[in-house]
Amino acid sequence: MYLWVNPTIMTFELTEEQRLIRDAARDFAQQELKPGVIERDEKQQFPAEQVKKLGELGFLGMMTSPDYNGAGLDTISYVLVMEELSKIDASASVVVSVNNSLVCYGLEKFGSSQQKEKYLKPLAEGSKIGAFCLSEPEAGSDATSQHTTAEDKGDHYLLNGTKNWITNGNSASTYLVMAQTHPDLGHKGINALIIEKGMDGFTIGPKENKLGIRGSDTHSLQFSDVKVPKENRIGEDGFGFKFAMKTLEGGRIGIAAQALGIASGAFELALKYAKERQTFGKPIAEHQAIQFKLADMHTQIEAARLLCLKAAWLKDQGKPYAEAAAIAKLFASDVAMKVTVEAVQIHGGYGFVKEYHVERLMRDAKITQIYEGTSEIQRMVISRSILSL
Repeated sequence: MYLWVNPTIMTFELTEEQRLIRDAARDFAQQELKPGVIERDEKQQFPAEQVKKLGELGFLGMMTSPDYNGAGLDTISYVLVMEELSKIDASASVVVSVNNSLVCYGLEKFGSSQQKEKYLKPLAEGSKIGAFCLSEPEAGSDATSQHTTAEDKGDHYLLNGTKNWITNGNSASTYLVMAQTHPDLGHKGINALIIEKGMDGFTIGPKENKLGIRGSDTHSLQFSDVKVPKENRIGEDGFGFKFAMKTLEGGRIGIAAQALGIASGAFELALKYAKERQTFGKPIAEHQAIQFKLADMHTQIEAARLLCLKAAWLKDQGKPYAEAAAIAKLFASDVAMKVTVEAVQIHGGYGFVKEYHVERLMRDAKITQIYEGTSEIQRMVISRSILSL
């Protein structure tokens, strides 16, 4: 495992605390997530009991300050946890990602004192779950084209519209919703609003029947004249687009780490299988064709891990990390797809069988190339950075 732990000296050692956190996440994944993970995938069952335990262990508010009931840990520790959980169950790890990177981070960084007290504390302590609501049926990942509207009514907003592909859609209690208040101002007219489950006019659509992360609670949300108090707006009027972009930068680190974990989990299974499965009188790991596959998989995973940890380190040091996060997310998600496909191939016919887990990891890997901005969007972020656009 590798990381930079000093602002001026590069080292490749984990601190004792980081090792303990990683090991705790690894134990939790093996003991709590692995049992029943195939059944949850088949039934599209949200891992409610496991998520509750993750909250009790402090994994849902890892990077939030203890002042707001969080664990106050660094981003590197978060990456380590995301990798270990994602090796086993990406449907559970995405809850950790959204609650930490998007919801808790957004509220702690940009929310008012009142908002932090009311909403952030229960989210960080894990007693409640949050959702980040940006994508729409028409706009997709184009954050500038918000068809959901928040009409200014003086002391409140009237919220109308639909949000799509919302992780924790039905399990959340707190929703951060982007909506257009001043259409003539374009992206400068967007606001970020805190919505509570149960508000009049707020309804939750059916759960999406997905290819991967089938246990993840993904729904569409509908808002019909939802009355939102002005004190639930995050930041100044028109701050919503900037809020979404700044928050997504950290979100990409979490998804990169999730992709890394999926790849790493598939590799570990493929390596174990290659040592056990025999053909022509010897383990297939002794055949050069398999050795080359394993070498390439391992190399790609190591590179992805370094990119994830670099982005996390930059964030922890208060340095610009948007480009590094986009690079990590782009590379790690592509690695997740390549490695899981190869893991299925190494398993042969057994790779197509659910009990060997690799087919599920392959299905889970695909979403990492799509959410938190598609691979094409990451390339846009990177190219604009290197071209200084």
